[in-house]
Parts: sequence; C-alpha cells; structure tokens
Amino acid sequence: MKKTSIGDSGLAVTPISFGTSTLSDMPSTYGYSVDEQRARSTIHAIFDGPINVIDTSRNYGMGRSEERIGAVIKERGGIPQDFVVSTKLDRDMDSLCFDAGRARRSLEESLAALNLDRVQILHLHDPEYARDLNEIIRKGGALDELFRLKDEGLADAVGIAMGKVDIMLPILKDWPFDVLISHNRYTLTNRNAGDLFDYAAKRCISIFNAAPFAGGMLAKGSMQTSLLTYQQADCQQLAHVKSIEHICAEHDCPIGAAALQFSLQDSRITSTIVGVSKPERIRQTLDWAAYEVPAQVWQELATLPYSTEDPEARRNYRAD
Repeated sequence: MKKTSIGDSGLAVTPISFGTSTLSDMPSTYGYSVDEQRARSTIHAIFDGPINVIDTSRNYGMGRSEERIGAVIKERGGIPQDFVVSTKLDRDMDSLCFDAGRARRSLEESLAALNLDRVQILHLHDPEYARDLNEIIRKGGALDELFRLKDEGLADAVGIAMGKVDIMLPILKDWPFDVLISHNRYTLTNRNAGDLFDYAAKRCISIFNAAPFAGGMLAKGSMQTSLLTYQQADCQQLAHVKSIEHICAEHDCPIGAAALQFSLQDSRITSTIVGVSKPERIRQTLDWAAYEVPAQVWQELATLPYSTEDPEARRNYRAD
C-alpha cells in the first residue's frame, strides 16, 4: 500500500490503520465480548497483513488491549519491520489524575504491557475526562511531559487523541503536535470535526480519522445493531442511516465500503483507523477499501443532511 509520511518523524503509514479497543473485551461499549484467543489471532493477522499501523491505549479494557498486543509481540520476537505501534498516555482511572507524573507512569505501564522499549506514535488521550484540565495544559503538565518523552527518544511522533472538538482545537493551537486522532466525528452521518481537520491540514498535522463506521452501525447496518457512536440511536439518527442504507442497496454497494471510502478519499486525512474484532474483519476492510463505489452513490449520498453536533454529547463513558 502507498504510505504517507508523518512530518519529519521518519514514519510512513498506510491509509488504513487498525484500532484495538474492541480486542480488549469492552462489552459495555460494544455490546459483545472478545476472548483472549480471538484477540491474539486478530493481532497476528494484523501483523501479517499489508496495513502497518496498530493503534491502542493504556486504558482500553483497563489495560487488556496492550497486554494482548504485547503477548503477540513477545510470541513473534518483536514487531514487523517498518511497523508503527501507536498508543496513548491515559489518566489514572481511579483518581482521574493526569499530571506529568501520571503521564510518565502511563507510558511506563504501556511499554511493560507491550513488551517494547519505545513506540512509534504516542498520544495524550481523552483530557476532557481528567479531573483537572489545568494539570494537563499548564507549564510542566502532562502535555509538556509528552513532548519530553519524545525528546528522550521514547516516541518518534506525538499527538493528541480525544473527542470534544471545542476542547481539542485550542490545545492543538498551543503545541507543535505531529498527529491527531479524532473518532466518530467525521463520518457519513456526522461532520463535527470538519473545521478541526481544516486547521490541522493547514498546519501539516497528520490526521487519523477513527471510527468511520460510527461505532459499527455503518458497517453492520441498522438491522444488526441499534448502537450509533456507542449509544442507542434515536429516531432521527436511524432515519438518516436508513437513507444511507437505501442508497447503497439501490446500487448494490456495501454500506461499509461507502462509509470507509468516505474517509479514505478525503485528502486531509492521513490514515483511517478501523476497529477490528476478529481476523475476518481485516480481509473485509481491505475488500471494502478496494470496492468500486458507483459515482451515483456518492452523488446521492451528497444530498443527505448530516449533523455537525458532538455525536457523543450524551455518552456515558466506560472503559470496559
């Protein structure tokens, strides 16, 4: 696959990345479980495939995601050549503390779990859920520590990964980030991150657009799941998804192919992070990326309304 460079970091990434929150077994978020063997088989399949980015977090499944990835890395004796491991600094889930000390401990915990001595990409994660945003943004806070970790050679590129755009954009303007991750906020149903992406693209900040399927409904369809962005979809949201499904069905196009390629074809987006929960999803993702979506589908989808509101404004955040 053609790869895109991330600034002057020396890293080059494929247009698709694989996310691993589902592999950590988070039934409260996704509505299903993933056992250890299934997770490991999926991680092996990722490492054996053409995609060169795996994204995780210290707090996905309270550490299970990194532990499962780390077990596979240990089995294989390391990661494949030119592979990119992306993880995140996280708040303490009990105290919600997210100061500089916690940021460093988070990376130490990640490296131990992953069986690595460094990572390629390191993000500061979900500052909006910390006990005090000032602990993160003040001089000597968690963000300063993030850049210090990069200076120490523990990461090649650093970024910020979060949801709330109104908090994210001011932070993005104050630090020289290499990358960012936004999830659920640039999909067929939502454009909440549109202005954020415009700004990042102008600053040459690499954009990772996560969750193009809006938590699953834009891949499985509304008959298979009632969850949209990890919450029960309301009547208006369901009507919108059904309109998308109708257009795709009329042209015999998988809704997942349209949802994925909506992100892949955006020139601002460096890589699209797709969550996978079993090995078969890897092949399916690649097939959807290669699927020839009829021009008529794009024309008709462009006529549909979309939301610019925060899609997770009512979400009860869980890490399990």
